[in-house]
Amino acid sequence: MQSSVERPPEQSPDRVRLEMLLAGIAQGDRDAMAQLYAAARGAVYAMALGILRDPYEAQDVTQDVFVRVWDGAAGYRPQGSPMAWLLTVARNEALMRLRRSGRTGPLDDDAVRQLPAPAGLPAEERLALQEALKTLSDAERQIVLLHAASGLKHREIGQILDMPLATVLSKYHRALKKLRTQLEGDDAL
Repeated sequence: MQSSVERPPEQSPDRVRLEMLLAGIAQGDRDAMAQLYAAARGAVYAMALGILRDPYEAQDVTQDVFVRVWDGAAGYRPQGSPMAWLLTVARNEALMRLRRSGRTGPLDDDAVRQLPAPAGLPAEERLALQEALKTLSDAERQIVLLHAASGLKHREIGQILDMPLATVLSKYHRALKKLRTQLEGDDAL
């Protein structure tokens, strides 16, 4: 016999861990802050870099985001994904900085070199990946990096980037095809 009590959906271990870290930060736990920074820095940086296209400004925004998290962790309410919340803060910070500067430009080689790459990736493969990422549009690159660097689901990425899920999925699959073509050559077609 089934219970009529509805159970909340199962939460991922990463989500639970991030929520616990945010709760610790709200209590002033510096170790929790260091752990959150280590877990989310790459994704926050990728978000900022995708918008600003300047590695130094993206680093500044990354630092600003974590200062805001430290100052405002007590106001965080666990609803939705903690990583999505962090990336929304990063997106807003980067957009404010972009509006203030009034400039845009292509993602340069220095910026691409600083993009997060999978751990343990050999240097030669990392260079190939960096070159392949240059072939993607800004939106495609952001979606791929958010999915790969932070493990966000496509629906969450759509919410963060203010895009319909179908658009996110389309851009993601198009980006993967481009990357496959670049990395494997004509054999990928």
